[in-house]
Amino acid sequence: MVTLENLPLLSAKNAKGYRLINSKLPPIHLFDDVADADDFEALYLLQARTNPRLQNEVGRIELIPKEDIPFGITGCSYATAPFTHINPYGSRFSNGAFGVLYMAENNKTAIAEVKHHQQRYWENVEQLHFERFTLRGLVCNFEQEGLIDLTHLPYEHPIYHPEDYSAPQALGAQAHQQRHIGLAYHSVRNHNNICWALLTPRVVTACVQHAHYEMIWDGRKITSVNKLTRVL
Repeated sequence: MVTLENLPLLSAKNAKGYRLINSKLPPIHLFDDVADADDFEALYLLQARTNPRLQNEVGRIELIPKEDIPFGITGCSYATAPFTHINPYGSRFSNGAFGVLYMAENNKTAIAEVKHHQQRYWENVEQLHFERFTLRGLVCNFEQEGLIDLTHLPYEHPIYHPEDYSAPQALGAQAHQQRHIGLAYHSVRNHNNICWALLTPRVVTACVQHAHYEMIWDGRKITSVNKLTRVL
């Protein structure tokens, strides 16, 4: 079993990661409207009095320390959202108890990762014969110093099992408890490419939209992924 004690850490380097999110999820403007935690607290309390939907928009803000929110950067809401709107079903490095910001080193890998998980989701929707859904393409800059490096592990390692996430979730829980920044690992859906799982958004320096994509579900599988020429 792999443990944190025998894993190397990445050295200082500015990195760029790509991710796709469902376009029905709008940016949380409250994060982008303030410069620091004090401003956020004051504005949040003020808006909470007049906006009954604020809690749904911001999410479970108690799940992330205020000092981890990168206030003042471009796209703060995109960087923070995965930690306040958590997938209760979990993911590769989380059992659903905490959020993770997943990114890939290139757009092709980000599409491959999202396509796989969307395929699994739509397979469980009964009597759905066609669906077209759009995704925002994001590009994020971040500092990778201190990330746990799993890229030396072979694809046969349990960390990379295509379906059983028990090993990576156990490692992710340990890393989250010890306040590690995140993990670097091989993409399981597009081999020979790197992905990152950030356990905090505080190392993100910018996160901006660069494109929109659509995926087409024909009732059995996702048949195509198309880049839209017009940004929505």
